[in-house]
Amino acid sequence: MVKKSITFLVFPLIVAISTGCAKNKSCKPNPVANEVSQILAFAAEHSIIATAHSSGLYYEIISMGTGPKANASSKISITYTGKFMNWKTFDEQPAPNVKAWALNGLIQGWKIGIPLINEGGHIKLIVPSSLAYGCEPYYEIPGNSVLYFDIYLVDVQ
Repeated sequence: MVKKSITFLVFPLIVAISTGCAKNKSCKPNPVANEVSQILAFAAEHSIIATAHSSGLYYEIISMGTGPKANASSKISITYTGKFMNWKTFDEQPAPNVKAWALNGLIQGWKIGIPLINEGGHIKLIVPSSLAYGCEPYYEIPGNSVLYFDIYLVDVQ
């Protein structure tokens, strides 16, 4: 059950890193290579036909959409569900965000994955921890967490 919608996705990853790992010398980011087996097992268990991106992100395009593509300077409206690797939902937004979010202010995995589809598209992302929130806990998300997102790109500005 989702407790509340967290707005953490709108904060730049750089803020999370600068307030996280910089403070804690014991923070050890997981290399993507250490998470690949977990990602592939998750994809298989949930029937996700995952494609590996050169960054380490895994994705499945469900629908390309027909509108414009997002780029680094785009503002986007989306609906999404975010889950941990145990399939527990940690965040969701079932209605599009009213105020568009700047794509360049979101986590790296979204900056890479969302531009793979067009407005109206649907994509599933399995985001290695280094492309999400890194090694420090962030709200309800433990450090070094691989995250899954099911995203519909509703609008691109």
